[in-house]
Amino acid sequence: RKHMYLWFFLTHVYFFFFVGNHGSSAPLDGCAFLGEEERKSLYEDGDVVIGGLFPLHYSPVSSPLTYNVKPITSTYNYARALRWMQTMTFAIKEINERTDLLPRLKLGFHIRDSCDDIPVSLKASLLLANGQPEGLKGNAGQDEATGLGCETVNRTVSSVIIGDAGSGVSMALLRSLGSFHIPLVSYFASCSCLSNQREFPTFMRTMPSDAFQIKALAQLVLYFGWTWVGVIGVESDYARFAIQLFLQESVRYGVCAAYTHFYPVGLSHQAIEKLLNVIQVCYAEMQDILREMQRRNLTGFQWIASEAWATSKSLWENSANLLKGTLGFAIQRAAVIPGLQQHLAALTPSAIHRIAFLAEFWEETFNCRLNGSANAHNHGLGSQQSRMPCKGTEVLHDVYSPYSDVTQLRVSYNVYKAVYLVAYALQDMSNCKAGEGPFVKNTCADPKNFKPWQLLHYMKLANFSTLGEEVNFDKNGDPIAYYDLMNWQTGPDGSLDLVKVGFYDASFPAGSSLVINGSVIMWPVGKQALRSVCSSSCPPGSRIARRKGEPICCYDCVPCAEGEFSNTTARDLCIPKRVEYLSYHEFMGVLLCAASVLGAGVSLVIIAIFYTYKDTALVRANNMELSFLLLVFLTICFLVGLLFLGKPSEWLCRIRYPAFGISFALCLSCLLAKTVVVLMAFRSRLPGSPVMKWFGTKQQRASVLLGTTVQVIVCFIWLLTSPPHANHNKDYHSSTIIVECATGSEVGFWLVLGYIGVLACMCLVLAFMARKLPDNFNEAKFITFSILIFFAVWVTFIPVYMSTGGKYIVAVHVFAILASAFGLLLCIFAPKCYIILLKPEKNSKKFLMQR
Repeated sequence: RKHMYLWFFLTHVYFFFFVGNHGSSAPLDGCAFLGEEERKSLYEDGDVVIGGLFPLHYSPVSSPLTYNVKPITSTYNYARALRWMQTMTFAIKEINERTDLLPRLKLGFHIRDSCDDIPVSLKASLLLANGQPEGLKGNAGQDEATGLGCETVNRTVSSVIIGDAGSGVSMALLRSLGSFHIPLVSYFASCSCLSNQREFPTFMRTMPSDAFQIKALAQLVLYFGWTWVGVIGVESDYARFAIQLFLQESVRYGVCAAYTHFYPVGLSHQAIEKLLNVIQVCYAEMQDILREMQRRNLTGFQWIASEAWATSKSLWENSANLLKGTLGFAIQRAAVIPGLQQHLAALTPSAIHRIAFLAEFWEETFNCRLNGSANAHNHGLGSQQSRMPCKGTEVLHDVYSPYSDVTQLRVSYNVYKAVYLVAYALQDMSNCKAGEGPFVKNTCADPKNFKPWQLLHYMKLANFSTLGEEVNFDKNGDPIAYYDLMNWQTGPDGSLDLVKVGFYDASFPAGSSLVINGSVIMWPVGKQALRSVCSSSCPPGSRIARRKGEPICCYDCVPCAEGEFSNTTARDLCIPKRVEYLSYHEFMGVLLCAASVLGAGVSLVIIAIFYTYKDTALVRANNMELSFLLLVFLTICFLVGLLFLGKPSEWLCRIRYPAFGISFALCLSCLLAKTVVVLMAFRSRLPGSPVMKWFGTKQQRASVLLGTTVQVIVCFIWLLTSPPHANHNKDYHSSTIIVECATGSEVGFWLVLGYIGVLACMCLVLAFMARKLPDNFNEAKFITFSILIFFAVWVTFIPVYMSTGGKYIVAVHVFAILASAFGLLLCIFAPKCYIILLKPEKNSKKFLMQR
C-alpha cells in the first residue's frame, strides 16, 4: 500500500527543476513544471492562507489503472460539496469582518477539488502545501494565468488544510503530509482509526468518530429488539473497519448478524444479483441497489442508515416506497448559520463565469452554457453544443438544488466549525505574551510567520463557542459526539420529511446516551416496528439451547433442567429457583435463635445460683451432682437448637441429629437417675434396707452414662450406614429449592426419637410411683409435670413434622426442642429457685424434714 502511494506521488505531482550552478548560492535562473498544470482552484490571498479540499466532482465507477493512459478523472458535479466549499469562504469572510477575532490578521483561502480520489487529493494537497505561484497571486477567482510565472521563493503556503471528506483519502493525505507536520482538519472523515494519534498526530476533525456512531447504532437495534440484522457495505477499508466495530459492539447487546456482505464499488449486474439475495440492513451508498430492488418490487425492509446517507434526499426521489420509515443517525444540525443562505444565493452569471467550479454548477443546474466561462475554457465547448447560452436572468431561488438547500446544515456546519477552530487557534497564538510562550525557551510564535506544528499546538488546546454551541476536543482531536436520530417520513406533497425522533449524546452518562421518542416514528409497514429475530422466545418451562456453529441469536428451546424454571414473558432463559432454608436473618430464625440463647442463659444463671447456695439444705437434698449435670445438659439442648438454623451443609447435617439425640438422652438419663435416687432414698429409710448401697454416687453416674451410651451407639451406627446429608428438595415448589438435611435413614431417625421416648416413659413411671412420698423432700411431682409437658410437645411434633415441608419443618423441630427443654428447666428448677431466692426460711433441714 505504501508503494502504491509512492507511485501516486511520482505520477501525479508536479516536479520542479531548478536551473543553476550546482553547489552555488546564486539565484535560481528559472523553473519548469513537469506534468499537466492544474488550473482549477479558488484562491484569495491573506496573512494566513487556509487550504481546503472538497470532493467537488466524483465518479461512480473507478477506472482501472493500466499505466499506459492517464486515468479518467471524475466527471459528476457534487452540489453538496460546492455548498461546503462556499461555507468555508463564507466563514473566512465573516471572520475577516469581525473586530473581536483576529483583528490584525487577514485570512485567505486556497481551495482545490479532491474528486474523492486518493491520487487527485494527494496532488491537490501537495499543491496547497507548496503554495500558490507568485505569478498567479491576486486572482480572487482561480489559477488561470497564461504564463507560468514560476517565482517559487515567495509563494504563500497553506499551513493548515481543511479536508478531506473521505476517511480513506484523509489517511492517504496524512501519511504523505505527516512528515511536514501540516495539520489536517476533516469535516466528514469519521473512521475511528483516525483517532490513533500515534499514527496520525496532525489530524483533527469536527466530525464525530465512528466509534460513537457504532455505539449509537448498536443501542438503536437493541432498543427495538432487533436481534437479527444483516449488514452490507462497499468493498473498502473504511466500510470493513466500521462494520467490524459494529459487529463487536452489537454482540455485547445480544445482537447477531444474519450476514455480512461487501459489494464492489463498481456494481455489476451479477454483483447486484448476489447482494439482493441477502440484503436487509445497509451501511453504505446504495443508489444502484435501490434501483434494482425497485425493479424486483422488494419492499417492507427496515433500513438503518449511517450518517453517510441518513439525510440524503436524493435517494428518496425514486425510492420513496422502499425507504419510508428509515431510521438513521445524522451528524449535528445547525438550525441556521446567519448570512450563509444569502452568501450561497449571491451568484450571478457575471460573478461566476470566471470561477470554474461555480460556472460548471451553474451550467448543469440551468442546462445552459456561459460564454467565455472558465469551465468552457478548460474543457472546451464540445460537450456543451447541445446547451443554449445562458440568458443572464437565471435565479437560484427558481430551482431546487442541494447547493442552496440550508435546511440540513450538518456537514456545512462541520466546515464552519473547522474554519473557526483554525481562527481561534490563531487568536490564542496572537495572545501569547513574550517570555511566556509554550515553545523552546518560553518563546511565542509569530501569527504571520509560524511553523505548521506551532499552529497544531494551539489547535489541540482549542475550546470555543460558535452559534451557541461549546466546541471542544478530546486528546485524540475528536469532538464530543452528538447525533440526531432521523426518521424518513412522507410529507404532504410526497416529498421526504426528515423528522428528528431522538438523539445520541456521548456526554450523557453510560446507558442513557440514546433518547428516543417512539410515538412519532413512522414504520415501513403499518404502525408497529418490524420484528427481526432468528428464533422466537422460548415458552414457559424451557430455556435456550445454542445451535453449534450459528450466531447466539439462533437457538432451540429445551425444557429447563432440574432446579431451574422459566415463567417470564421473554422466556429466553431459565431463571435459577429461589433457594430457601431457615436463616438466622429472617424473622422466624431470629426468634428461635433468641429463644435458644435465652434458654441457655437461664440455665447458666440457675447453675450460678445453685453453686452459690450449694451448701444449703434444698440444694444438697435434691442430689446436687445430678442437678448440676442436668443443668449443663439442658444448656447443651438449648444450644443444639442453633444447629438447625442456617444453610445446611454436609458436616452440619451429620452433627445436627446426633447432637439432638445425645443431648436429650443425657437430660432424660439424669432425670431417670434423680427419680430413682428419690425413690431409693425413701426405700432405704426402712429398717435393714441396703438399697442405697446399691445405688450410690458411682452407680448414679454409671446409670447416666449407660442410658446415654445406648443413644450414642444408635447414632454411631446411623452415621456409618446412612448418615444425614444436605439435600436440595426441588419437589416442594416449582420455583423454590428447599435446602434441607435429609435424615439418610428414616429408621435411624425414628430409633433416636424412639429411644428418647423410652427414657421419658421410664421417668414418668418412676416419678408416678414416687408421687406419694413426703412433699418437702420429693421432686418427683415436678419431674412428672415436666415429663408430661415433654410428652405433649413431642406427641404433637410427630404429626406436624409429617405434614409440614420446607423451612417450616425445621422451625417445628427447633420449637419442639426448645419447648421440651424449657418444660424440663422450669418445672424442675423454677420452684427451687423460688425458695432459694424468695423464701430462704424454707431452705432449712428442719423445714425439709417436716411432713
